[in-house]
Amino acid sequence: MTKEFDIQEYMTKGVERVVSDAIRATLKNPKESAYMAKFALASKVASSKRKQLEEKGEHVPPFLIASITSSCNLHCAGCYSRCNSATEDSEPVNQLTDEEWSNIFNEAEELGVSFILLAGGEPLLRKGVIEAAGKKPSILFPIFTNGTYMTEKYFDDFDKCRNLIPIMSIEGGKDATDHRRGEGVYDKLVSNMDELKKRGLIFGSSVTVTTENIKEVSSESFISMLSEKGCKAVIFVEFVPVSEDSEHLAPQDEDRDYLKAEIMRLRAEHPEMVFVSFPGDEKSSGGCIAAGRGFFHINSHGGAEPCPFSPYSDINVKETSLRDAMKSRLFLELQRGDVLKDDHKGGCVLYEKRNQVEELLNIG
Repeated sequence: MTKEFDIQEYMTKGVERVVSDAIRATLKNPKESAYMAKFALASKVASSKRKQLEEKGEHVPPFLIASITSSCNLHCAGCYSRCNSATEDSEPVNQLTDEEWSNIFNEAEELGVSFILLAGGEPLLRKGVIEAAGKKPSILFPIFTNGTYMTEKYFDDFDKCRNLIPIMSIEGGKDATDHRRGEGVYDKLVSNMDELKKRGLIFGSSVTVTTENIKEVSSESFISMLSEKGCKAVIFVEFVPVSEDSEHLAPQDEDRDYLKAEIMRLRAEHPEMVFVSFPGDEKSSGGCIAAGRGFFHINSHGGAEPCPFSPYSDINVKETSLRDAMKSRLFLELQRGDVLKDDHKGGCVLYEKRNQVEELLNIG
């Protein structure tokens, strides 16, 4: 008889592996390894909180993605956030305040959330929110930034608050990065890496994986370059098409198998780095882990969404608690149904099945 998939066990083991990899990657850096050792203890406490709630029938995911602003200075080709109108050039209105985000972080800590990924737009535009995150050392805050707003003030903040980890977006080499993100971005990223390394600060890179760059971004030459610059984490994010003309860029099963094998190789050959794939191999995780199964998303206006790539919401944290947002009708319907577990072409099942998600949103 096949054992029923246990999402709590799967996610807990995933968190433990990331934390143990992070400790190993920072052994030669006393300040970082000291913080990571303390965080390892904090993550065990958080895991215990989640387990106790699970036993009472309440599932709390260890990850939260928070898009803290809808502003961004770049116009990256194929940006899901702009295509979904989540990021705009106009002045943002009715966004969550610094205090409201601080309250969310407080509640997340109480519930046992271990990681809050700060995204945008460009999250470094929200200095007050970044400062609030820095006051929560029991939560690790990877900050997904384009790197263009990294100033001496932020370098100082990252030195003081070791739970703030800049994750800079890069597409491969100079040509690929500047082609998608704009001229001069690659040189700024390299300059940031040099400054972070000089200060002994931990940082990572986020790589959007497409059918065009998959071989380059997983190559030994690219990873070795990042390692030499001092990069300690590489997060591979599969490209999600948000328009039909970009669907050819989304990795398919064959591409995902290739990337999975390359990541296994890289983990063995580069123990000084942490490698994470998102969404990774959904088959081994019992389907998509969005909609509160493994994580969920809060947009800049407070809407609780299944995922940044699935901008649908039926509840807002301005009007309810984070705890209640996790139990939104939409999330529960997605968790109970087959949408998250369905086979799909690759990339994002919620994008591919968006008509079904919209139908669930409009029921009742």
